[in-house]
Formats: sequence, C-alpha cells, structure tokens
Amino acid sequence: MNRNKTFPRLLALFLALAFSVGCAGVGGNDAGTQTPAGKLLPTPIVNVTAAPRPDGTLRGYLEAWKADDYASMYNLLTPENQQTISLEEFDKKYRAAMNALTLSALQYEILSVEAASPAVAEGRFRVTYETNLFGNFQREMQISFRIVSGLWRVEWNDGLILPELAGGNRLSMDYQTPPRGVIYDRPLRANQEKRPFVAQTDAYAIGLVPTNILPEQEPTLLSELGILLGLYPIQVLPIYDNRRDVYWYIPVGEAPASEVERRLGRLSSISGLVLTPYTARFYYGNGIAPQTVGYVSAVPAEEVDKYLRKGTSPAARVGRAGIELWGEQYLAGKTGGTLYVVKPDGSLTQLAQAASQPASDIQLTIDRDFQVQVQRALEGFRGAIVVMERDTGRILAMASSPKFDPNIFEPNNANSPDGIQTVFNDVNRPLVNRAAQGQLPLGSVFKVITFAAALESGTFTPDLKLQCGYEWTGLADKIRYDWTWERCQKELAATGTCRTQPSGELTLTQGLMRSCNPWFWHIGLDLYRQGRVTAIADMARAFGLGQPTGIGVIDESAGNITNPAGEVEAVNQAIGQGDVLVTPLQVARFMAAIGNGGTLYRPQLVEKIIAPDGSETTVFKPEAMGTLPLKPETLAALQKAMREVIINPRGTAAHRFRGMQTPIYGKTGTAESGSGLPHSWFAGYTDAQNPDLPDIAIAVVVENIGEGSEYATPIFRRVVEIYFTGQPRTLFWWEANFGITRTPTPFGFEGTATIEAQQNP
Repeated sequence: MNRNKTFPRLLALFLALAFSVGCAGVGGNDAGTQTPAGKLLPTPIVNVTAAPRPDGTLRGYLEAWKADDYASMYNLLTPENQQTISLEEFDKKYRAAMNALTLSALQYEILSVEAASPAVAEGRFRVTYETNLFGNFQREMQISFRIVSGLWRVEWNDGLILPELAGGNRLSMDYQTPPRGVIYDRPLRANQEKRPFVAQTDAYAIGLVPTNILPEQEPTLLSELGILLGLYPIQVLPIYDNRRDVYWYIPVGEAPASEVERRLGRLSSISGLVLTPYTARFYYGNGIAPQTVGYVSAVPAEEVDKYLRKGTSPAARVGRAGIELWGEQYLAGKTGGTLYVVKPDGSLTQLAQAASQPASDIQLTIDRDFQVQVQRALEGFRGAIVVMERDTGRILAMASSPKFDPNIFEPNNANSPDGIQTVFNDVNRPLVNRAAQGQLPLGSVFKVITFAAALESGTFTPDLKLQCGYEWTGLADKIRYDWTWERCQKELAATGTCRTQPSGELTLTQGLMRSCNPWFWHIGLDLYRQGRVTAIADMARAFGLGQPTGIGVIDESAGNITNPAGEVEAVNQAIGQGDVLVTPLQVARFMAAIGNGGTLYRPQLVEKIIAPDGSETTVFKPEAMGTLPLKPETLAALQKAMREVIINPRGTAAHRFRGMQTPIYGKTGTAESGSGLPHSWFAGYTDAQNPDLPDIAIAVVVENIGEGSEYATPIFRRVVEIYFTGQPRTLFWWEANFGITRTPTPFGFEGTATIEAQQNP
C-alpha cells in the first residue's frame, strides 16, 4: 500500500472521529451515549463551548509529520497562518530541515493539552528525531490552538520544526564525503596483482578538432590514441572518421592522467588533439564489463530527498546500475559533516557533528585482462558471452555488446553531453546487460535438455536409431525441414550445387552430434503423446531455465519456459524454439552443471568486501543451489554426445576446433529470431584438468547473424584460447589480423562462412 497516498484519507477519517467523539487527550475518559451493545456513539457538537478538546488535532498533526505528509499538516493550520506562508513554502521548510537532519524516523509523545479558554488551548509534546548521521536527539515544544469554525486549528511558527529554528533560522550542513571505494578484479594467475575496474583519479577527456588534424600527423595520432584507449590504431579511425565533416569537436574517450602525462611531450605536438583534465571516479579502458560494473552519476533530482535523508551529500556521485548500485552500502563509506543553525544575519551555531567513515572496496570474480579480451572477441557484433568456473559458479568474464563508456555519466567530463546522447539514442541499447538480461530463443543448444528428458523417460536409449532426412512429417500441419535442407538451399543459391546431404540413420547420441531436428521433433511429439506433456519443460526448469539464477548483485531476467499447449508447441519446444526464452547466464550455468557432475551453482560475481584497513570483512563462497535430475548413465551419455559434437568429423562444430588440444564438450545452436537472420549460439565447457586454471563453462550468443557454427563457435574457441594461453591463437574467418576485420563489418562474409562450413561438415 502507498502510505503517502492513503495517509491523507486516513488522517481525515481520524480527525473526523476525533472531533466527533471529543477526545479528552492522552488517557482521556470523555463519555458518549451508550448503546445496548455497550458501544459509544459520537457526542454531537452543538456550539463552540461544547467543541472537542484539541488532542485529536495535535495527534493528527504529529502523525502527518511522521509520514512526511506536510500537506495534511498545513491543512490543520489557522487561516491566518495559511495567509502568511504558502503550502509550497511550508513543505519546503519542513523538507529542507528533515533532510539536513538526515531524518530516518520521527517519534512523538503528547505531554499535555490544556484549554486556556473555550476557544484557545495550549499543548506540550516531545519529539525524538532519529537521524542517520547524528544519532537520536529530543526536543520538547509548546504549541497553541484556536477554534476556527468549530474545529481546533494550529497556531504555527518555525520553532515547531525544531526549537532552534524559531525566529527565521535555518539549518545548513557542511558535508565530508569520503572517497568512493575501488572495484577490483580477481586475477586468474597467482603472480598477478589485483587491478581496478574503477577508482577515484585524475583523468583527461580526449577529443579531436578534425579541421585541425594535419594529414602528415594522422598516423602518429592514431598510434597514440590507440595506446591511450587500448585499441589497435586501425580501430581508432572509425571513431571519428565518419564524423569529421559534421562536427567541430569529436569526443574520442578518456584516459587516466598518469598515462596521458607520461606521453604529454609527444601528445602536445599533435595538431587537432584536445586534452581536457578533470577529477572524478574513472572507469578504466573506457568501460571494462560496464554493464556488470555499472556506473555512478549525480543524484537524480527526483531522488534528492531520499539520498539526503540517508546522509548523502547532494554533490556526491551515487551508484546507478550494476555493482556500483548493489555495492552502494560498501563503496560510499559513511558521509560525515557538521550541522549548523544559520541565523538571518549569517552567523553560525553548531548543532551536531558526525565523523565520516572511509569506504570499503569490492573485489569481483572477474579477471580484468581476460574480460578485455573477451569483450574484443565480440566487437562489431550484438551479443553476449558468459565465462564461468565450471566447478564453483564464479563468473570470470561477462561481456555484453555493444558496450558503453561509464565515464560519460560524469558531468565534469568534457565528453559527457555527447556520450550520453549517443548512448540513449542507440537502438542497440548498450546499457542493457545482454548476458544476464537478454532473453532469446536457445535453438539447438536446448537439445541437450530434450536429450536428457528423453533418456530419463525410459522410452529412449542412446543407441536407438531414427532416419534423419531433409523433411519431417510427424505432424499434419506442415512439412518441417532439417537444417541440412536449409543449408542445401543456401548452397544452391550461392553456387548452383547442393553439397550438404541429409544425415541419414542416426542413433540418439549421433542425433545430438549432428543436431538432427527430426530426431528431436520426434522426441517432443512422442513424449507428448505418451502423456508426458511437461517432461521437457520440467527438465528445462530443473536445468535452471524459466527462473532467475539468483546471481543477486546485478539485474537479471527470468526467461520463459511454459508447458506446451499442444503437439505443435511440444515439437517447437523440443528444439528450443516456440516460446522458449533464455539468458546466456542461465545457459553457462547449466553447461557448468553438465560438466561438473550435475551441481547448479549460484553464479558468483563478488569475491570479497575489503575494509579500509585491508581486512576481508565478507568473503563470498561457492553456493550449490540444486542438482540436475539425471541418473549417472544419463549424464555420461549426454557428456559423450557433447564431446562428439567437437571430435567426430561429422559433428556440427568439429571443423571449428581442428588442432585444438583442450578437451571441449559443447553444442551449436541456430535460433530463429522471428525477424532477420537467426541468433548464433555455442555453449559448452572444458575438461582440461589444469592444476593452475580451473575448467570453465562458456555461453556465446551473437544476435541476428547466422548459424551457430559460423560465428558463436569461433568466438567460443577464441575465449578458450585466451583463457588457457593468455592470448588468441586462431584468426576468425572474418579477420585479416587479430581484431581487424577484412571488411568494415563481418556481415559481408556470411557466404564465405557457409561455404567453409559445408566443406567441413
């Protein structure tokens, strides 16, 4: 219930009853007319001399104060008071004082109410101000009442806010805000020091005046900007090249002052380069895992009262998303300050004082360098990657593309206005964390769940065979086509020849290896007709789909798993289509469970909270939340089939993992998006058993781009290479060199990818 909306109605009812029964004050015993049931009826007000006592007015006034309902308080003032102060000014005075006090709650006690005459009364009450910064303190106040039109009204003055404010005084707060805590990474390798994602530091906003750029200096400009921004020089040019004829100033990014000033001699000689210093909370790398780390901004105007009451300075920067928002209680420390009474002549009297307390730091489970390289693997695409420790649930990287630069939310950053406008106008919604909030159909990766449900039903075995052709006619509504037929049509259009043939007779294990749609349509229909209507949906929910993972520290979506309403829905669900929606985080989590023996862990992003003295006040541990409902032989069969996807020459991902020594288990997925090209999925886990690097589970999705083997699978391979070797080893088919595409976008090579895939089936 909304207390602010309902309180005025309750107050009106309360006062009406109070006036009608003629309350006798605290512990009063005014008598009314007794009914046969022993209940009191209201005593009618005949004239002023019979008017009720003012206790009800005082109690209503104080109850309204407790509820911050200043409009109801104002309505209880005498008409003369209301002529001398407007409701707006009355509200402003109370709100400003309560904010300055950092009021968390207000308690009161009515001490006495006495009538001086039939039309005038005096009262005394005690108020306890419970504050966030200054503890509790009490004040006793006197209040006067006067009868107006048969009702008691309050004779108001400034001293009824706080006695010290009588005579036109006001409160003023001198804030002492501690530096905000640092958010650190957790290095993968033992010999590395933790590094910050964000910290308070001096920085430079970097921009260009394109008309001043000298052609002979442009190679040097690109090189220097690449160093400062952590980009290849060729990646810097598109940042400004297509805007140089339109804008006089083009924001490029930000860099810490220590990096800029180390190269200042060289940078200062480059014409057209603009470096503007500022001091703020700085996000390194122009945003490393920005949707996860989050960002800070000035206190929003609509939330100023809330933050002031908590003791936050109106000039502070507060967490608005991600870890910055979740960790506000740790990262903000405790604001201190001195509260003064300011007289009309400007003189000050100290009323209260509170010492500030330094902030704590937060260490994430993410490795900074690894995260940067994982992000680079997605550049130019819309999609997400989640990398999770297979046996603990720790998140080692979480990338969402496109990303954004959190530094743009700092008003002192000269690049802020342009950056904010660009982000909020971007139709790709870079502020959304696609890894945890993106809800997409899973396509053929879902077949691992259907496979598990089939074996657990007892109706199917791994060696059971079925003919996997181009077409499936199990339902009369239409002919359904396997992916091999769709591939054949592409080949015919591109080359005039069809090289991709139907998969032929396959065991169930081979059906998963070949991602045979007819096999899984058959399972979905057969289980439905057996009366096992919810078997696949129940298995999906047991794998953690259709519900939040419980990660907690960032926002996430639940996805969607429903029980099929008919046979069509059942066969669609069996291949991860229809109304199936998942997040990449959910997929990485259940892949980890398949690899670790069946345990679903709560995904963990925060490793520890580090107190100002360096002690670890809170250390988060892996938390098991459930177990996959699979018999050991079912899990073993599933793992074997997922390994065949990689190592069997006919596996849908085999050609992408040639020459790779790390044992990988996985599944490709091509999910029809409903508009445009399908989403490309690959998800799986490693089983390297490296004593220095725990095995990982990975989910990769690239939106509206093509087949799972074309895009998501090569990206998955790169993530594995980076993790185990520290750098990429294999070029993407769309790259001329690492990080450099052969064309401005990878979309131009879709045909090449298809041909390569068909030549290596």
